[in-house]
Amino acid sequence: MASNGAPPSRPPSSSGEDSVPILPLRNSVLFPMSVVPINVGRPRSVRLVEDLLGRERALVGVISQRSPEIDEPTFKELYTVGTIARVVKVIRLGPSNYSVVLNGLGRFRVKNIVALEPYMRAKIERIPESLVRDVELDALGTGLREATREVLQLMPNLPRDTAGILDNVREPGALADLIASNFPQAQASVADKQEILEAFDVKARVRLVLAMVGRQLEVLRVKKEISSMVQEEMGKSQREYILRQQMKSIREELGEAGEDDEIEELRERVRRAKVPTEVEKVVKKQLGRMRSMAQQSAEYNVTRTYVEWIADLPWSKTTVDRISVQEVRRCLDEDHMGLEKVKKRIVEYAAIRQLRADKKGPILLFIGPPGVGKTSLGRSIARAMGRQYERIALGGVRDEAEIRGHRRTYVGALPGRILQALKKAGTKNPVLVLDEVDKMGVDLRGDPAAALLEVLDPEQNSTFQDHYLDMPFDLSQVMFLATANNRDTIPPALFDRMEVIEVPGYTRTDKLGIAREFLVPKQLSAHGLTDERLEFTEPGIATLIDHYTREAGVRGLEREIAAVCRATAVKLAEGNAVLEVVSPEHVEKVLGPHKHRPEIAERNLDPGVATGLAWTPTGGEILFIEATKMPGKGNVVLTGNMKNVMQESATTAVSFVRSKAGELHLDPEWLKNIDLHVHIPKHGTPKDGPSAGVTMFTAVCSLLLGCPVRSDVAMTGEISLRGRIMSVGGVKEKLLAAHRAGIKHVIIPAKNRKDLEDVPQDILDEVKVTLVNAMDEILPLVLEPPRQTTVSTPPPPQA
Repeated sequence: MASNGAPPSRPPSSSGEDSVPILPLRNSVLFPMSVVPINVGRPRSVRLVEDLLGRERALVGVISQRSPEIDEPTFKELYTVGTIARVVKVIRLGPSNYSVVLNGLGRFRVKNIVALEPYMRAKIERIPESLVRDVELDALGTGLREATREVLQLMPNLPRDTAGILDNVREPGALADLIASNFPQAQASVADKQEILEAFDVKARVRLVLAMVGRQLEVLRVKKEISSMVQEEMGKSQREYILRQQMKSIREELGEAGEDDEIEELRERVRRAKVPTEVEKVVKKQLGRMRSMAQQSAEYNVTRTYVEWIADLPWSKTTVDRISVQEVRRCLDEDHMGLEKVKKRIVEYAAIRQLRADKKGPILLFIGPPGVGKTSLGRSIARAMGRQYERIALGGVRDEAEIRGHRRTYVGALPGRILQALKKAGTKNPVLVLDEVDKMGVDLRGDPAAALLEVLDPEQNSTFQDHYLDMPFDLSQVMFLATANNRDTIPPALFDRMEVIEVPGYTRTDKLGIAREFLVPKQLSAHGLTDERLEFTEPGIATLIDHYTREAGVRGLEREIAAVCRATAVKLAEGNAVLEVVSPEHVEKVLGPHKHRPEIAERNLDPGVATGLAWTPTGGEILFIEATKMPGKGNVVLTGNMKNVMQESATTAVSFVRSKAGELHLDPEWLKNIDLHVHIPKHGTPKDGPSAGVTMFTAVCSLLLGCPVRSDVAMTGEISLRGRIMSVGGVKEKLLAAHRAGIKHVIIPAKNRKDLEDVPQDILDEVKVTLVNAMDEILPLVLEPPRQTTVSTPPPPQA
């Protein structure tokens, strides 16, 4: 926009109504006292201009549109306050395109609509301008004039005529109008300018323009400060560059140019890494020391390696998080089948990180048997969030330096595995999976689990200090996930820093789905086959699950599927036309006889044998407990590689049977003339835990009463000398093991009722679960009637 230097003569104010043509403006506001050119191209506006041709001093009402997107606005789309203007000049630009120069005269308000066609016309009421001056108004005008001068100094793109306005226009209201008119559209919107136009009170109008100028002045001051800082930094960098170029030229003249090329390359790598200021000081000191060393010396190579590590670490490089609950849920469903409770917790975790600006959250610990997808859950989370993924294997780590790094005084010193993983990831905010945290050890070289305490503490890891770097490195943006098989071997202090998510084993239905959707396509592709060459049927997959694997996860199942694929790949490589269907018969032909028989077929149990359920780090298992008696002196023998807690459970069970001999219809001194032997098969495997107490009690009672235990019943629970049954852990894993073995009835402590919520409904539909509080309730549920022994009569002797 432009303005003339002095305001034109103002027509006399009038409060009467005039009927004038209305010219709508799309994206600007015309103010009184200003002269501006307007491009006209819309049909109504063109008809209005053509009607004004030859009448250059005619009056027209100029009103701004509320929305610039409307091509042919009605009066509803226009503001009600506008500017009455005189047409100064009309210039034809094309067949239906004109440029009209308008001179704003004064404000008006629309009173009545006269016509919409052929162009807009309305009756208006002119708003007179107040010419009363006082001290407050003069002070506001002076402040506006000074603020605008300061803006002109900082904002060179304002029209130069604005400076003349400040000197020539003395009336505060007119000054405010002209300053607002000349303010660029980027700094003041149409709505802002319209608010100024509608401010009929001069003081209010000056305050609005003064606030607008003040906001722009603050922005310009901040921009100037930033620009000065950038220029200062650029000047410093350019100065250093020039000095280095001069130094390079001097060394070339002295014949020493080749010695510093490597040091300059390291300096440039560190600069590109954008290291913190304190790190930069250390690097400069090390590079200065390198200049005075011989390149063949050992110390030179140690220092160079140290600086290279600093240059390669991601001090400032990050990836942009795209945390979306829908995306996390989709990635988990694509990569994993089942595990609904685990997925729900991970989605909650992602939702919290999406809402919190600091992106901090708990460290998740996935605990479960091998092969259930703990590590791949971390990969799915990283894929969903758009972060880099790295895995740190901690199994068997015994040296604290594996976590914190070696000090540089040692030969072959390196940073710890945390910084090594960050260097490999290339960003400072990857997803790091600490695999097998339960398998770290302790020896004379320190405790690596204790070193992880600082790494996994969100309040401390922002200043994690590796012994090799000997400088703090910020780990607060790293998302740490951990996996373990057994929570009992994780140090309590480390365990306390993590939130546990149980990842249980898979049901038979889950395994069928995983094999069909994931494992079979993966192995067919890995062996160069297609489903046209080798078709896996559901009965064939079920045979692999039931008779060739016995696990909570799916690794063994994947190996057996790979074995079937290899057999077909060999035939195909030999040139045979292969089109095979993996049926139960084909599986047995390829893999041989069944490796596992359903355990229910082996449980035609004799008196003294009971079936229990046990939890192991690899999932739930079936546990047979055997009891037998023989003539003796009342000794109780326990075998089967039982540890202390299980031995105590066996002793408690025998003591309880002795105390309840009368209720069980036994001789009170039944142990006086016999020895009792309690045994658990698979004695090569150490066994411990209190949950076998119920099973041992049942086995002893079955032996003494001569009543076999039902073959389709399994049980678990801890017992006390008072006959109470106490809660145990791993209920879900035990029920999964019972279902895999074909058990139809499981007895658990009543206090474990809450754990049934985690058990899949299809398991509960097929396995009957009975809750018991006392040991007196067990025997009627599990014992069968005594077996009748048939005694054959010998034939009479022959004469």
